[in-house]
Amino acid sequence: MADQSGSSSGGMAWPVFRSLSGYRLSYLSRDLFAGLTLAAIVIPEQMATARLGGFAPQIGFFAFMAGSIAFAVFGGNRFLSSGADSTITPIFAGGLAALAAVGSPDYATLAAALALMTGMLLAAAGIFRLGWIADLLSIPVTIGFLTGISAHILISQLPAILGLPSPEGPMLQRLAALLEHLGETNGFTLVIGLGVLAIVALSEQIDARIPGALIGLALAAAAVVLLRLESRGVSVLGGISVDMPALTVPIVSVSRLTSLLSLSLIISVVVMVQTAATTRSFPTDPNEPPDVNRDFIGVGIGSVLAGLVGAFPVNASPPRTAVVSETGGRSQIAGLTAVAIVVLLLAFGTSLLHRIPNAALAGVLLFVALRIIRFRQIASVLRQSLGEFLLILATAAGIIVLPIEQGVGLGIALSLLHGIWSTTRARVQPFERVPGTSIWWPVSAKLPGEQESGVIVVGFQAPLSFLNAYDFRRDILAALKSPSQKIRLLVLEATGIVEIDFTAAQVLTEVIRQCHGAGIDFAIARLESTRAQAALVRFGINTVLGTDREFQSVEEAIRARAGKDPTG
Repeated sequence: MADQSGSSSGGMAWPVFRSLSGYRLSYLSRDLFAGLTLAAIVIPEQMATARLGGFAPQIGFFAFMAGSIAFAVFGGNRFLSSGADSTITPIFAGGLAALAAVGSPDYATLAAALALMTGMLLAAAGIFRLGWIADLLSIPVTIGFLTGISAHILISQLPAILGLPSPEGPMLQRLAALLEHLGETNGFTLVIGLGVLAIVALSEQIDARIPGALIGLALAAAAVVLLRLESRGVSVLGGISVDMPALTVPIVSVSRLTSLLSLSLIISVVVMVQTAATTRSFPTDPNEPPDVNRDFIGVGIGSVLAGLVGAFPVNASPPRTAVVSETGGRSQIAGLTAVAIVVLLLAFGTSLLHRIPNAALAGVLLFVALRIIRFRQIASVLRQSLGEFLLILATAAGIIVLPIEQGVGLGIALSLLHGIWSTTRARVQPFERVPGTSIWWPVSAKLPGEQESGVIVVGFQAPLSFLNAYDFRRDILAALKSPSQKIRLLVLEATGIVEIDFTAAQVLTEVIRQCHGAGIDFAIARLESTRAQAALVRFGINTVLGTDREFQSVEEAIRARAGKDPTG
């Protein structure tokens, strides 16, 4: 597997503030403009995401400040934006709600502790170079996961859009309760929510740099004031605390920490997947591999800092990162500029926020929810692979029907099971020589081939492990039962065998001995993997195989072993 961890020399030269490596003063104007644009996106989004998790709006700002500052110092990607994120917020909010009342001091303390635990796990993953964990979720499972999360966001925001009280209970039960009271919808909140959704969507279509969410919130707040909508049942944010965060270690009992452990593991995996996808989509240098592990450290320390200031876990944001990249940002100074604007807003401008209707923030979240559903990919998977489309449906259904943290755990399990199932489907393939060449290729109805008398050539195109070793043995022995000729040589074309584990080594050894016992020579060709080569020596397979039975091509094996004694 190619190393995607990035250059180690760069890490030595720039242990912190990696994005400022090679920085030029001429970049500053671009970064300031990108930071201003980012702030216009961040202000409504972070308030909406905090509300999604059951927190006061300023907590979302604290999460953004912590995530951005920490990543600017410890991260590697020049463009990545870290902060409160709507993908993970429904997950940890659902888990925390099972432990404490939403909005209570205990709930806030548990969220901060969860941020600390998640951050430490992410930082450790980066330090120990565990970037491969980000690849554990297959694309269909990731699509299903995002679809399920989207459904959670949509259903959770319906009460604010409709102007109805928020029902309790599981997601589907809450949806049923809302449908029962649909006739009590407040028309003003409905118009505000859908109007903001339309403004944000239209702005996105015209130019992603247009702060549609900020425009929508400003117009909604103006409508509240001019039309006196508070007296007509439209709820607003109200007063926002202007106290700046102080560093405090959240104190929770050991039993509570144990309850948070599984949730922190799930959040960590999801953050790793999204962070890796973001940094690979917006690389600092297209000619260099992205430093995924370094970015895990940056986002992880961002969560640690968020926990210390009383916020919640943070995540990399693909849309915000795209904004920084598309507006010409050249470093993390863009993110720090956005942080400075948020600080000024908290210090001097909170009075501008208290008339923002909750329905307007719900409209922003509706847009976010609809945007994270991968409609085109779902249609593509449906056309190309029905089985994997069912995997999308199963993952989404699990997240919607089950408690959300259990649903995410189910999605991760389904992804791993899908990978295992794919490995177990590998079967031994017969090979034929392409006429007029020395190339041996899997038998195909579309490609004429030729055989060598007394010789069987087979290939296995997967790691040889306990998952498929016994099928491998059965297929090999079946191939040797040729009614038309006496087999004197079997060649295993091993290009696809990148690894051999203990169980498979025992099976392969047994197969070789059975061949020798039947007077059939056994040769291995094109075993290119250094790990598989080492396994031949480590497990003693090469001793059983005998000398001069490993070759660089099938043709070489046939020429070298033709007519020789299989035990010689």
